[in-house]
Amino acid sequence: MKLTGKIIIALIAGAIVGLLLNIFAPDAYNVLDPYLFTPLGRIFLNLISMLVVPIVFLSIILGAAGLGDPKKLGRIGLKTVSYFLITTTIAIVIGLSIASIAQPGKAGDFDTKNAEFTAEKAPPVGETLLNIIPKNPLEAMTQGNMLQIIAFALFIGLALTALGEKTKGLLNLVEQGNEVMMYLVGFVMKFAPYGTFGLLASAIGSQGLSAIKAMGVYMICVLAALFIHGALTYGGTILLLAKKSPLWFFKNFAPAMSVAFSTSSSNATLPLSMEVAQNRLNVPKSVSSFVQPLGATINMDGTAIMQGVATVFIAQVYNVDLTMGELTTVVLTAVLASIGTAGVPGVGLIMLAMVLSSVGLPVEGVGLILGIDRILDMTRTAINISGDAACAVYVAETEKKRTIKAQRTGA
Repeated sequence: MKLTGKIIIALIAGAIVGLLLNIFAPDAYNVLDPYLFTPLGRIFLNLISMLVVPIVFLSIILGAAGLGDPKKLGRIGLKTVSYFLITTTIAIVIGLSIASIAQPGKAGDFDTKNAEFTAEKAPPVGETLLNIIPKNPLEAMTQGNMLQIIAFALFIGLALTALGEKTKGLLNLVEQGNEVMMYLVGFVMKFAPYGTFGLLASAIGSQGLSAIKAMGVYMICVLAALFIHGALTYGGTILLLAKKSPLWFFKNFAPAMSVAFSTSSSNATLPLSMEVAQNRLNVPKSVSSFVQPLGATINMDGTAIMQGVATVFIAQVYNVDLTMGELTTVVLTAVLASIGTAGVPGVGLIMLAMVLSSVGLPVEGVGLILGIDRILDMTRTAINISGDAACAVYVAETEKKRTIKAQRTGA
């Protein structure tokens, strides 16, 4: 059986086992979770997280060196960042629209007294942009600061391009290091079905039906918005901009989406999503190595959807009517926050706290959604990495057409 099939079976089995234990044998779950489910999930997460920093560092160097011309790097960078900002805006507008129509905050009585949440302060967008250049690259690597790692790797890649034959040996070493990392990805992915089983059984077993029932309408709104965004925005990107079949895209990218669903981490899934994009979606390594690590750091469409739905939901619970100006503020704040909070732990909830503060809603309202956020986080992570891959396919196709046109003109 192929890896994708094994992972999907593990996902289903984990969800069923977790739900059954929660309903019929909660005591057994309390014993199994710390000694079986959590260790399985944590070992898998640690194995794949172990590879993230070296893969991002080496692949960005290769990507920058492979693109060669700094103008080409700038052109691809502009396309990538513009795509991420536009799709993030579309995502939050979809979330706001669905929540405004469905009105999840009026579907039941919610306990706002116990909705406690302490928001970790996110750095301002300007400070984040200024801190992109690392003072100490080794410190950035040990702390997993992806924006700083990407910046340092870009400088090295540009230097290798400029020095050419003088540094060919170093470039070969980086290529060999990247090959080693990709081999290790394949090795670690053999453990993926067991890891996904443990992660799902633990997550579903701890939540159960009670939390899902209480927040049912809110969950449906978020899931519907995620599905619509994935189908229309990313499907439209593949169909209209890349001139390929959306079914081909989602079918081939399914293994990475499955792992993203179980891990709830774009960074943890990055090694696999890059491998799938390069080998199954035929994205050149130079494009994939630049677009996808950057997307895993700043592109958060799934999170933006959650913020849109959650903002309207919390406003409805507290009986606050948001004006069109306030809704516009939500969109702008969420888009800027997607860059400003890059690399901050618990990024989705911190971004939501910023958005709520921008329109005067109580930050404590985040406590209402904490109970089921883990389940929704799995789905929105799968959407986040799909956006990175869709952008990579789009950029690769436009660059291919540009090269063909240049060759014809030159001929």
